[in-house]
Amino acid sequence: MKTIIAAYSGVLKGYWQGATKGVQEMTLQMQKEEACFLSSLKVRQTSTGASILSALQELPSIPWFSKSKFEKQLQALAVLQWILSFLFMGIISTTVVLFLFFTDFWPISAAYFAWYVFDWNTPQEGGRRSEWVRNCVVWRYFRDHFPIQLIKTHDLPTCRNYIFGYHPHGIMCLSAFCNFGTEATGFSKKFPGIRSHLATLAGNFKLPLLREYLMSGGICPVNRDTLDYILSKSGTGNAVVIVVGGAAESLNCTSGKNCVILKERKGFVKLALQHGADLVPVYSFGENDVYKQVIFEEGSSWRSLQKKMQKVFGVAPCLFFGNGVLSEDTWGLLPFARPINTVIGEPITIPKLENPSPDDVDFYHQLYMRSLSTLFDQYKLKFGLAETDVLELN
Repeated sequence: MKTIIAAYSGVLKGYWQGATKGVQEMTLQMQKEEACFLSSLKVRQTSTGASILSALQELPSIPWFSKSKFEKQLQALAVLQWILSFLFMGIISTTVVLFLFFTDFWPISAAYFAWYVFDWNTPQEGGRRSEWVRNCVVWRYFRDHFPIQLIKTHDLPTCRNYIFGYHPHGIMCLSAFCNFGTEATGFSKKFPGIRSHLATLAGNFKLPLLREYLMSGGICPVNRDTLDYILSKSGTGNAVVIVVGGAAESLNCTSGKNCVILKERKGFVKLALQHGADLVPVYSFGENDVYKQVIFEEGSSWRSLQKKMQKVFGVAPCLFFGNGVLSEDTWGLLPFARPINTVIGEPITIPKLENPSPDDVDFYHQLYMRSLSTLFDQYKLKFGLAETDVLELN
């Protein structure tokens, strides 16, 4: 019996050793084949990659392709989409929503209308900003079209609220949007802990889809309820940006002219006193140079029509032009590629007075005007103006 068991064990041992040796040989062969395959693949990839790199390097020499021209077209499209959105999105979206009510797609309009009613007060409560939208790459192309630069002169403590007085209006406040409605020029990095709220016409927030587009950038209505809410119920570290001259200022916007409407604009100063919000003058050098405008003489019928429409609709119908999209030799809506340099001045400390007197308002209004003029004089030579150029306050 023992002999049989020993013999059987010998057979199993021999079988096992043979099997193990076969597996090892097979594994070694597979490893060799794999190494050979990877070596061949690496050579192919290197060859293919070199071919692609060589082709890419040759692209700039192709007559119809230029990297710089391609980037310029992207910049132009980024600016154009904002202009078209601002001018026409509200009208088009309102028309589409109303039209869908009379089609088989009426549930879409009904759902949006229900959301619109539910969300009615959001713009008046500071809006609904999206950091993803504010940091979207399209705004960097927007910035580089001009280009637009934001210059910081002083720190802004986060324990205070601020009212930025932005000047001049220009035709479409392009640098105001780029600096304070996006992060393209790095506002949050330059002023950490400060949230910008660019204020614009309240009527824009009554229009479907346009209201969502504007709020995503932190833009809010320029009405008393909204500004009171931001400055009193949203904590500190808020900066409300008000284009003081408004639409009326755009009627005098022309290249080479530095003129702002300010002498009779005192509401923003009273608002600052009531909330104890510091006033900060802001001036954009070059804002008036990005469009050319036909200026009608005071007293003319066209000028009277512009002023009447501005009072009724809150928007001044300017007759202006820029470049075409595809060529700089044609006219169009695209603004000229002229540099815009926005300088944020020194904050003026404002006390909190619930019922400021007219004398209080006048005192700080005069202080603000002097501060704005000083800011202009400090930087005018740096940004291409002459020593004799002065800021005209109307």
